[in-house]
Amino acid sequence: MPSPVSPFLWQEAARPIVALAPMAGVTDAAFRQLVKRLAPETVVYTELLSTDAIHYGAKKTMGMLHFDAERERPFIVQVFGKKPECFLSAAKVIEQMGADGIDINMGCPAAKVVSSCHGSALIKNPELAAELVHAAKRTVSIPVSVKTRLGWDTPETLIPFCATLVEAGADALAIHGRTYSQKFDGRADWAPIYELKKRVSVPVIGNGDVCTPQDAAQKLGNLDGVMVGRATWGNPWLMRDICDALLRGNIPAKLTVDSLSFPEKIPVILEHCELSVRLKGEQRGMMEMRKHLASYVRGLEGARELRAKLVRVEKLSEVRMILKDWM
Repeated sequence: MPSPVSPFLWQEAARPIVALAPMAGVTDAAFRQLVKRLAPETVVYTELLSTDAIHYGAKKTMGMLHFDAERERPFIVQVFGKKPECFLSAAKVIEQMGADGIDINMGCPAAKVVSSCHGSALIKNPELAAELVHAAKRTVSIPVSVKTRLGWDTPETLIPFCATLVEAGADALAIHGRTYSQKFDGRADWAPIYELKKRVSVPVIGNGDVCTPQDAAQKLGNLDGVMVGRATWGNPWLMRDICDALLRGNIPAKLTVDSLSFPEKIPVILEHCELSVRLKGEQRGMMEMRKHLASYVRGLEGARELRAKLVRVEKLSEVRMILKDWM
């Protein structure tokens, strides 16, 4: 089993922290490895994984736990669930397989997640939320963090809710600047996140509407870092631009994705496809790449015709043939 060369600690992580948000169907091993090659300082997370599935050893979920120890550290496994006993056993499995940390999702607004009392539903049950953190903390030596939202329908509960989590042992917090009720509508409000940072002793990372390096620099404020999600779809270069801006003070006049011609993007697109095929096999790998390929051509003149071809590919050779005409 892989094991960390040296323990990862949120308190000791280089500041500001730049994190790739965990996203279902997006942040698989292929995408994580691509981002880490472009922006090695990025902290990466798995897709949202069920503690129940890990507890019972579900084959698909166990496969999603695998990572490349040389290419993906620090590597955080994000989990969801509501049964403390499953958190306890899942945490043991995650530590044993060599992950650098566990992150508990208490912010997913998806209906099927919330209706099962997972994700954002835990905001309405702070006692259970704290019990889940405590169950994981008492089981493992690796850090346990939480990703949540401003609140259920108001930010007024953010500070007391997070204070309860920290008291239970949470080592870091990532806050999406919208309530559950907002889902992904409207603008993210970072003001309550800045206020939270003043009231807790653990690292706090802000998330929501970080679409450019300028956004990251402007929103960082008193926080320990920023987390970037949907803006990376079709634009993994964004993480490199944000790392350059926050860690080296180099804020580009134009995003890399805008300054590159489409032919210049093709080697990275093919690299992503090759990683997916190597890690999942050609059939599944290319099936799951279709959504990424659609994102890569967004905004391109002639994208409609190209997208129609790319979303039907079944083999890597087909992608190479289609993109050859654009090189």
